[in-house]
Amino acid sequence: PGADSLTLLQGGDLVHAKPIVALVIGSNKGVGAMNSITLIGTGRMGSAMARRLASAGYAVTVWNRSPARAYELATTSGISVAPSLVSAVSSADIVLCALSSGAATETVLLDPHFVSALPQHAIVCDMGTSGVNVALKLAEQLPPRRFIDSPVSGSVPAVESGQLLVMASGDPDAIAIVEPVMSAFAKRVIRVGDVGAGQSMKLSVNLIVHSLNSAVAEALALAVRSGISPSEAYEVFANSSVAAPYVLYKREAFLDASAPVAMSLDLVKKDLGLICAAAEEAQLSTPVLDGVRDEVSAACAAGRGSADMSDLVHFVLSG
Repeated sequence: PGADSLTLLQGGDLVHAKPIVALVIGSNKGVGAMNSITLIGTGRMGSAMARRLASAGYAVTVWNRSPARAYELATTSGISVAPSLVSAVSSADIVLCALSSGAATETVLLDPHFVSALPQHAIVCDMGTSGVNVALKLAEQLPPRRFIDSPVSGSVPAVESGQLLVMASGDPDAIAIVEPVMSAFAKRVIRVGDVGAGQSMKLSVNLIVHSLNSAVAEALALAVRSGISPSEAYEVFANSSVAAPYVLYKREAFLDASAPVAMSLDLVKKDLGLICAAAEEAQLSTPVLDGVRDEVSAACAAGRGSADMSDLVHFVLSG
């Protein structure tokens, strides 16, 4: 492949599981001198971010290795298509990366063609759950003080309503520059420390989210097996002391199997692997985490990996 394709390589083999997408975003409002923004990775979260940026008044240009999805996004959002990722990055002031794994993020952001095309003043923000080690490696090899480790809490509905939380770590001045752009889809950007702290905080948050998801799935399955309808059981959940925001916004997903996938069980499994590794490094005993990991791994092994994380209730009921 050519330099602009940035094909992912693993052990010498080509990997085509996730298309690499870039969006170049320029503001018609003006964001100081930093008004050329590139977003890499247009899956469910990236596409939602692009739409929010466009609706906030930013001009968005899309490049996708597989053009069909890019053109679909351009058609629905009034977003134009760029000829290549490298040409998009070459004039970027801010790069937002929203790829699905640390391996993909590291491969793309440290690709020699990408790095050589990146202006020295550009700020690069990894918004995915990539893991602490990847964040530290990116900070070491990208321009000094220009990398922000900035994972998010929330899924597609949170992006669409501008309610994401960004857990940013890195240079405070660089974070202050990108915060106005992120405000198009985030309610808050909280700096939690130096690079790596953002990933650590995200893993801590996701430990609660994934544990809560398993608890809701098992509790709902228990109620159903006891003769209570799912809707009646969830009505009680929603009006009881366990009515956390996650429980409330996942209500539709738990009750309607046809609801859109917000986060797949495969991605939950990936997150849990990172969390377990972090807990082991911290020398923590985590029996709850271990049980959740085993349950999600079993669900994925049973062929449910592409389903939404709420599908765990059906896996529990099938046992």
